[in-house]
Amino acid sequence: MLERINGPEDIKNLSDDELQTLSAELRHVIIKTVSENGGHLASNLGFVEATLAIHRVFDAPRDKIIFDVSHQSYAHKIITGRREEFSTLRKTDGISGFTNPHESRYDPVFAGHSGSSISTALGFAAAAKNSGSGAYAVAVVGDGSFTNGMIYEAINNCAERRGLNLIIILNDNKMSISENVGGISRHLTRARTSREYLTIKHSLDDFFAAIPVVGRPIAKALKWVKDSFKRIFIRDTLFENLGIPYVGPVDGHDIARMTSVLTEAKERGGVWLIHIVTKKGLGYKDAEDHPEKYHSTGKFDPKVGITGTSESFTSRFGETLCRLAGADRKICAVTGAMRDGTGLTDFFRRFPDRAWDVGIAEEHAVAYCGGLSLSGMNPVFAVYSTFAQRVFDQVFHDVALNGAHITLALDHCGIVPGDGVTHQGVFDVPLFSPIPNTTIYSPETYSELDESLSLALAGGGVRIVRYPKGGEHVYDRTGFEKYGGSMTARLPDGRRDAVIVTYGIIAEEAARAADALAGEYGIGVVKLIRVHPIDGDALLPLLGDAKVVYVLEEGMRSGGVGEALSALLATACGGRRVVIRAIDESFVPNGDRESLLARFGLDARSVEAELRSLLDAPGGEEA
Repeated sequence: MLERINGPEDIKNLSDDELQTLSAELRHVIIKTVSENGGHLASNLGFVEATLAIHRVFDAPRDKIIFDVSHQSYAHKIITGRREEFSTLRKTDGISGFTNPHESRYDPVFAGHSGSSISTALGFAAAAKNSGSGAYAVAVVGDGSFTNGMIYEAINNCAERRGLNLIIILNDNKMSISENVGGISRHLTRARTSREYLTIKHSLDDFFAAIPVVGRPIAKALKWVKDSFKRIFIRDTLFENLGIPYVGPVDGHDIARMTSVLTEAKERGGVWLIHIVTKKGLGYKDAEDHPEKYHSTGKFDPKVGITGTSESFTSRFGETLCRLAGADRKICAVTGAMRDGTGLTDFFRRFPDRAWDVGIAEEHAVAYCGGLSLSGMNPVFAVYSTFAQRVFDQVFHDVALNGAHITLALDHCGIVPGDGVTHQGVFDVPLFSPIPNTTIYSPETYSELDESLSLALAGGGVRIVRYPKGGEHVYDRTGFEKYGGSMTARLPDGRRDAVIVTYGIIAEEAARAADALAGEYGIGVVKLIRVHPIDGDALLPLLGDAKVVYVLEEGMRSGGVGEALSALLATACGGRRVVIRAIDESFVPNGDRESLLARFGLDARSVEAELRSLLDAPGGEEA
């Protein structure tokens, strides 16, 4: 059946049974592709039928479908003309794992962070009203995202906007990445499990539908009866109290029922919140039983499932934090719905009174850590670098300005293979380094991670420990010695034609480039562990009389370590030539690490070629 689907218009006239068959085929393709390429599995398996119902009722791309986070958009991608390309999911120059308007006119926006969908959809709906187009905006939001404050800013605004065509679909699967927490989750659970109300509601629906001719008008006229029963068993929902009509809960795997509910909301017009209930991982037993394990996966054998985990910076962080917390009761941990993804599962088990999952609420998490710190605790907020972009104001206003001491453990820093443009961890150093009394560590090895985390917890102010996705890189580090406690270096005997200054796991590329040039030039490599503030007293002697200081940085050039080092050298020893190789005025797309490094000239071969050109150039002109 899938071979016949080249666009959403091809599903509109399919029967319910045909759509069920199509759902099974979509699941097969999703499981096969994710097992081969990696990606988000459980969330996509749970949203197949709902995707078909949405496209059956609405007319994309005229109607805008905005997925919150958009990690559940795989079925949407396949039925909107990307079936043949779907095998390239997350590969270099292939299909993104998130919505991407460069791929398709059916993806209105880039999305990869939680909470922004309703605001964006509200903007589309307001523009459609002003133009008189009559188009709808549909925001698809997981229940985990309903812990994000931006959702409620948008909902508050929705209640004040009359005459807009906006449908909010709350996809309730009881999960974000880790299990949902907090009052919103309990509120949804109460609505979801009110079986008495659902039984009466469905009985009324069936009764009126059976009456020829007049049944449907009577059902509409007596809607207040159903509403009365709902208030008896569920009470008013939060959304109704905020002025938004609420429908649900609806079985999100029942295509016929979903079609009926969405059609009715569309015909009535205005702003509606449709609460659907789905099962994360549906159709793949292991993902149903362990949805957190299959939230985002690498490659795996679908016949066997995911087995075991290898050591990574994430797991090492969790182990080290547990060890340190065992010796110091002031150390505590905070996460934003990612206790598994940030390596804190064991910490939550061992120290439940010092571990808090605040939901997908990064801004709240940092201000919360500020309060903990000012009360004598030593908090660590573990979060991916890309999501930490949201907390600049809280780090500045609620932590640094108040003299609080917190540690940000930033996972997935640098180039992040596979996840694409929204998830790259290349902005954190330029973002946070201007905040006074901020110290940033960027370890390359597990032992450096241990030491950096210990220093961060023992220090003051804002301390950031940033580390990459995946594991420690293995290569020959012979000759590297520690200098000043904040850097290591491998220096050539004799003259120093150039010194490469770098940090993090890209130090491997620097070392390999230096090795390739060793027979012709004297190339030193300095690897910073503390990248901000730079220890000039330790660094300057290592540069010697090098003709070129070459900064290799797996991050943004603007505001990065290279520019800080250039300013330092201009003050300390003007006239020295500094060349910065970093990411310059570009967003980083999805792809494997090797191809992305080459794309931005950050791999060993590119570094070798550029250094050779610089050192061979007459008069040493700067590239």
